[in-house]
Amino acid sequence: MKDFVGLGHLFVVSFLFHFSSFMVLPSITDVTMDAVCPGRDECSAAIYLSGFQNAITGLGALVVTPIVGNLSDRYGRKALMTLPVTVAILPLFILACKRSEVYFYVYYVAKIVAGIFCEGSMHCLSLAYVADHVGTRRRAAAFGLLSGVSAAGFLSGTVTARFLPTSSTFQVAAAVAAAGAIYLRAFVPDSGAAVSFDDEACDPLLQGSPCSSATSSSSSSDGELSPRLPPYKGVLPSPSDMVALLTSSLTLSAAAMITFFYSLGEHGLQTALLYYLKAQFGYSKDEFANLLLIAGAAGMLSQLTVMPILAPLIGEEMLLIIGLLGGCTHVFLYGIAWSYWVPYFAAAFIILSSFVHPSIRTNVSKSVGSNEQGIAQGCISGISSFASILAPLVFTPLTAWFLSETKPFDFKGFSIMVAGFCTLIAFVISTRMRGERRGASEKVCIVQHEQAC
Repeated sequence: MKDFVGLGHLFVVSFLFHFSSFMVLPSITDVTMDAVCPGRDECSAAIYLSGFQNAITGLGALVVTPIVGNLSDRYGRKALMTLPVTVAILPLFILACKRSEVYFYVYYVAKIVAGIFCEGSMHCLSLAYVADHVGTRRRAAAFGLLSGVSAAGFLSGTVTARFLPTSSTFQVAAAVAAAGAIYLRAFVPDSGAAVSFDDEACDPLLQGSPCSSATSSSSSSDGELSPRLPPYKGVLPSPSDMVALLTSSLTLSAAAMITFFYSLGEHGLQTALLYYLKAQFGYSKDEFANLLLIAGAAGMLSQLTVMPILAPLIGEEMLLIIGLLGGCTHVFLYGIAWSYWVPYFAAAFIILSSFVHPSIRTNVSKSVGSNEQGIAQGCISGISSFASILAPLVFTPLTAWFLSETKPFDFKGFSIMVAGFCTLIAFVISTRMRGERRGASEKVCIVQHEQAC
């Protein structure tokens, strides 16, 4: 842990940000129903409003996140991180004042705008900040700790919301969000491209040449360097620039594909799970909340304790494979659940699936230069946002079809099984990537041996 002492202030900001964001989730459904359809238990208008909000937010994040990441490479992480933590305060403050119909629709617009700048941007900038201060060998553990702190914020916010009335929930959330923004400006030191590299690329999948020996003090102790892609020259990244960045390395291409398919399965599960569990086992809001708490606790335990221990021992590539295997098992168990307790058992596999996103981000971070951390992480966040747009469009009608009377065959968990196959595709890509990397390394060793002879 002493290697990550310099990240303590960032962890505090990340915890406060996620605490305030997730704290209001249990209450927002009731607030929406009271504003849109007062006195009713079912309201299709509220469902469509939520779906429209998610779609617009995901689409905006797809465009904005890579731009914000690229700007952070030029102007520093702290300056750009101020944007999402400040914008996130506004929608919470609106409902903290009043929750009438007019205030709700003002909140609705503000939430869409805030979501575009916060959905993915905060996580992207936090990862780039960590990459600036932690060497490549310890980066997987550091990314895991960051994800664990975020999970702790989710868990703490969810638990706190259960003991507060709705009126106090938004007031406390707004105060915590404001405290996070003030803490960021007061205590978090600025960060930019902290590590400098030689112009020569050293992706082991493309070349066998060694990396430059120039490092910053944060990574010199590791004796290991990140390869650098051809430098990006534009003020704002175009789609062709993002595609060129992601296709310039086999590692980045594989990370993009794994992120898309795993995020598609992950968001597909989130889209279908509540309706499936209610239809299959009669789950109510309390049972689903308990399931979320178990999942949050498992993720926090994994990322704060298990991953920092395993990452230096087996490496992020093996962690990614283990995490994807655990993720597949997690989703498939939901789909074939035969009793009410099986979903709780399936949630325990989040201890393994929590390895996935930090491992992907570590591979991406190691595959680009220090002045490309922001745009690279932003591109991966954008791909995840695109999957979050696509998943409801695919899995919402599929879930409704197999839970209706007109279903083609009796399998209520079919849509969740489809989500499981998406995660399985990500697992196959990961194993193939590892095999190709080993093959490339063996060829390099053979060539070097022949040259030595």
